[in-house]
Amino acid sequence: MTITDTGTATTTSTDAATVGRPHRPLALGTITPRGWLRDQLRLQADNITGQLEAIWPDVGPDSGWLGGTGENWERGPYYLDGLVPLAHVLQDQRLLDLATPWIEWILGSQREDGFFGPTGNDDWWPRIVALKVLTQHADATGDERVAPFLERYFRHQLDHLPGRPLTSWGRARGADNALSVWWLHERTGDAWLLELVDLLAAQTIRWDDYLADELITGPARTFSHRTHGPNVAMGLKTGAVDALRDHGLAAHAARTETSFAALDRWHGQANGWFSGDEWLGGREATAGIETCQVVEMMFTASVHAQVYGRGIDGDRLEELAYNLLPASSDPEMRGHQYHQQTNQVEVSVARREWSFSSDDAGIFGLEPHFGCCTANLHQGWPKFVSHLWLRDDDGLRVVAYAPSAVQTTVDDDDVSITVDTEYPFDETVTIRVDTARTTPFALRLRIPSWARDAALSVGGDRVPLAAQGGDPGLQVVDGYVTLERDWSSAGAVVLVLPMRARVVRRERQAAAVRLGPLTMVYSPGEHWVEHHGAPGIGEWEVHARGSWNWALAEVRDADRWRITRGAVPDAPWSLRDRRTAPVVLHAPGARATGWRMAGAQADLPPFSPVLDHVPDGDLRLVPYGSARLRVTEFPVAGSWQDVDDTEEPTLAGA
Repeated sequence: MTITDTGTATTTSTDAATVGRPHRPLALGTITPRGWLRDQLRLQADNITGQLEAIWPDVGPDSGWLGGTGENWERGPYYLDGLVPLAHVLQDQRLLDLATPWIEWILGSQREDGFFGPTGNDDWWPRIVALKVLTQHADATGDERVAPFLERYFRHQLDHLPGRPLTSWGRARGADNALSVWWLHERTGDAWLLELVDLLAAQTIRWDDYLADELITGPARTFSHRTHGPNVAMGLKTGAVDALRDHGLAAHAARTETSFAALDRWHGQANGWFSGDEWLGGREATAGIETCQVVEMMFTASVHAQVYGRGIDGDRLEELAYNLLPASSDPEMRGHQYHQQTNQVEVSVARREWSFSSDDAGIFGLEPHFGCCTANLHQGWPKFVSHLWLRDDDGLRVVAYAPSAVQTTVDDDDVSITVDTEYPFDETVTIRVDTARTTPFALRLRIPSWARDAALSVGGDRVPLAAQGGDPGLQVVDGYVTLERDWSSAGAVVLVLPMRARVVRRERQAAAVRLGPLTMVYSPGEHWVEHHGAPGIGEWEVHARGSWNWALAEVRDADRWRITRGAVPDAPWSLRDRRTAPVVLHAPGARATGWRMAGAQADLPPFSPVLDHVPDGDLRLVPYGSARLRVTEFPVAGSWQDVDDTEEPTLAGA
């Protein structure tokens, strides 16, 4: 059985062990957003991405990637790496028209020897990003010029990399170059491409060796490519890319998990991810996380899903998409932060103890601190959409749950899938398959690692899962349950993933709170202050409307805390006041008056238990991604006794 998508060429190799990713991405444009997810992408299209060429000269008409004399390094390709998928998942002609001149210039820039791009810059690194742009464009359009273009360039690399090897950023990020080589190999089966894969691997930092065995154990204070946050996020895919070549999936997956565990031990944050305020920044809630790191880690998680095929990879992708990604921009996606903080109670131009950043790195705007994130942020949401589903040899699998639609084929049969849900704000996901095909094929549904007592039905009939109280039923294997049947008249698939509060222990006996894939936080309310005359669409500081210094109480009873839900707003990740969040977790709180500011940020949480006050209020916790001011890591009033947080995953599912 084969599954095909418009624009995807056919693999000609007969060696099944070398055809590439075990779980293939669907062609760009095959998956489209619906519901709140479409609203979010439209905000991006109408604001920062759709306006960027007009407001930021670095990707304007003078760009070196359009043949001009302007910026000719990474910013043009970074911008396209988000613009191209955004245009296709939204099927937006205006965005397609913006992308076309860039694509045409790149394809027309190739020299006789196969090299391409601006003549004033010969760095391998920005071309690695341009390769990703071209493969996405080809997947979406079927452009037959791309494969021979890549073949000529890869022959150039094979000839010239021995004498001019990857260095600097390219050496840190060589796995992304190899992914594009695999893209071509999956379509041609040419053996010489594997020689290039081996050459790139030999010139790329051995990331899992460093992260697992040599990782810096505190905040970095000097620059190194190995401690640069986005490099780490990109480098974490290196083991998975190596596994495509040596077929050691289990060994590489285990080594990658060791890397995640080390990152969590030394740099893990209360939001579930590792710090990187330019460089790895330690575990404290005062550290930051760079927007480039967030979107690159999302792409790495999607690559892990394609290679390793485990539910944990989707867990991680959702944790990033539903927490750190929306938090990195203002609710309407007019501007972004360079760094976000886990405990962020003031957004302002001020000194913070980040590893390397200017005083404006935390404000929302066009180009705070440095322009890499201005160019790179655009890939986050559209690539999330394009990687929601994957194809297996015998069917389709869900990587992440979101309102969406899929148009594809199984063999020669049309298959349409709609996903109706307000997840992650709600617990219920309804999947409908529309096809005339009567031959069975598989749907693999991810059961998140946090989900207890998940309930599944097809056509109104309960489908028991084997993990539920010893009942006979379908096994959950590597986080997935497989439904294989004739889908022409099967009826709706309804998956209910009960969400109960989970408390995670932090340093000094502090606590963080999770609800399903969401990290839940306290917001003191937000007063947005505009910087008049700022470049781009605008710049904003954010100041608290009320007290932020609260402690959690009665954490032993967290699974019984009350949850209320409401409508998802037009700007899905907005919090204009504390009543607009689509899901609210009501936790008992106590004032922690001894917890004060340290300059422009919250000081470290005091040691727990704090004894300032008895519980005295309903502490309304909202999604991390909705709150641009937030407390994520709380001191605790009272005892941790009988709280079992030993099963809570680290680093968003590790």
